[in-house]
Amino acid sequence: MVLTVSPPENSFHKVTYSVKETFSPSVRALRGVPGAPLPVAPPDPGALAAKVRTLAPSMTRSMQRVAEAVAGDPAGCSHLTVTALAVRTGTSEATVVRTARLLGYPGYRDLRLALAALAAQQATGAPPAVTADIAVDDPLGDVVTKLALEEQQTLADTAAQLDTAQLEAAVGALAAARRIDVYGIAASGLVAQDLAQKLLRIGLIAHAHADPHLAVTNAVQLRPGDVALAITHSGGTHDVIEPLRAAFDRGATTIAISGRADGPVTQYADLVLTTASSRESELRPAAMSSRTSQLLVVDCLFIGVAQRTYEDAAPALSASYEALAHRHSPRANRG
Repeated sequence: MVLTVSPPENSFHKVTYSVKETFSPSVRALRGVPGAPLPVAPPDPGALAAKVRTLAPSMTRSMQRVAEAVAGDPAGCSHLTVTALAVRTGTSEATVVRTARLLGYPGYRDLRLALAALAAQQATGAPPAVTADIAVDDPLGDVVTKLALEEQQTLADTAAQLDTAQLEAAVGALAAARRIDVYGIAASGLVAQDLAQKLLRIGLIAHAHADPHLAVTNAVQLRPGDVALAITHSGGTHDVIEPLRAAFDRGATTIAISGRADGPVTQYADLVLTTASSRESELRPAAMSSRTSQLLVVDCLFIGVAQRTYEDAAPALSASYEALAHRHSPRANRG
């Protein structure tokens, strides 16, 4: 699908939420369209409880009941048919299947297998998991190796699913923007600061807002020609959605970096860049695993913008290096 932009109208807003739902690979996969790949690999059984906690706020109440049941009693639920689990949770078979897919499993059968594996793991008294692949008694050297492999897989998964057409459009919008606002909370707020600082160093007017009140008061000042970018792994962080909606309503081009292509934040995003995350657990929550993939997307945006604005970006970057050079000189050379 090719979009034709006719200045000065902000034609990005013509990409409606329904169209994005229809053509998003991740959403197609969740809805069971034949041949559509799943957005992420099924999580390790040991990560199921953490997965449920992460996604529960974005689930319907009926889906929450299913998720809480399988996380709370994996052994019992592993023996239940889809019909039996629906009866036990007071939901429908369709809800059970949708919940399994939202948790990252291709279907209910795959979820049952994971539940059986988790129940067996609990029965054998295996060491508790710090992450899906790391036990509490693993040597630190093994921890380094395993975490490095997880980070590599997260980056590979994000790169594989990243929509380059959306990325190109986002780069174009940022490169031409009069002003750029970036919204993020907690771990995503650190990523927002990283992007804003990078853009400032190549001469763009960019600011990161971690305070939700300040984010909204800045968003209402935006207009066509400006860009607002929201970063949220869950896709449902209200403190990020609110300023993005305000920017959207005022005609600014809006971009979302989200771990869910169908999250609420995408309703107010002209462009959506989806990220992957590694498997979660008690001590490695989404805030850690999502940051790796978010930083990859941020770096792609920055390099793309620097390429498009190279004649201005290169001198600006050199000037920033020169301005800070004395702070990085050996102590002996300082006057």
